[in-house]
Amino acid sequence: MDGSTPNFEFTNNWFSLTALQNWKSLIPQVKPQKVLEIGSYEGASASYLIGTNHWCEKMALFCVDTWEGGVEHQDAAVDMVSVEARFDHNIAQAQMLASKPSTVTKLKGTSDIQLARLLADGHGGTFDFVYVDGSHQAPDVMLDALLAFKLCRIGGCIAFDDYLWAEDLPQGRDPLRCPKMAIDAFTNIFFRKVRLLSAPLGQVYVTKVAD
Repeated sequence: MDGSTPNFEFTNNWFSLTALQNWKSLIPQVKPQKVLEIGSYEGASASYLIGTNHWCEKMALFCVDTWEGGVEHQDAAVDMVSVEARFDHNIAQAQMLASKPSTVTKLKGTSDIQLARLLADGHGGTFDFVYVDGSHQAPDVMLDALLAFKLCRIGGCIAFDDYLWAEDLPQGRDPLRCPKMAIDAFTNIFFRKVRLLSAPLGQVYVTKVAD
């Protein structure tokens, strides 16, 4: 940061509560130059990466989100137009304050389409760090995990947020409306191709060791 007064607009502290402590030790080890974020919301995690980068001359971030919200946001009537506006503002602030430049490619749309396009455009196996924090629905998380694996380079890191997240629904918790089942299935099926990293149970981190 260049010492200017930050003017970020965040309405929650989810990133600080769930990921920040992990990232403070992990990110300097990964030293990502090319980052893919699936689920950006107000841009807290992307802004952190932009602002703390000291390991590469120009970081490239690809941020994927519909900015329409998931089922839980729709149920809560979250104003996603305002969420997207805050993302744009926060990214601009982070870039202005950062000591090193970055490029941010905003990919608005569903992750299945946007990630498939990245693969088709030759980005397979090129990302140093992939953050999976989009839909909380198990089928969506599974598809995000599979595409993230294809896009991540060998030696790169894939991070899964909200491992234990669940909705308290009137009929009880629905395992298909939680990320855990999909993350468990992915790490079990790919156990010869990824290595689990130590992290608090709320998040899961793996290093890709083989295609």
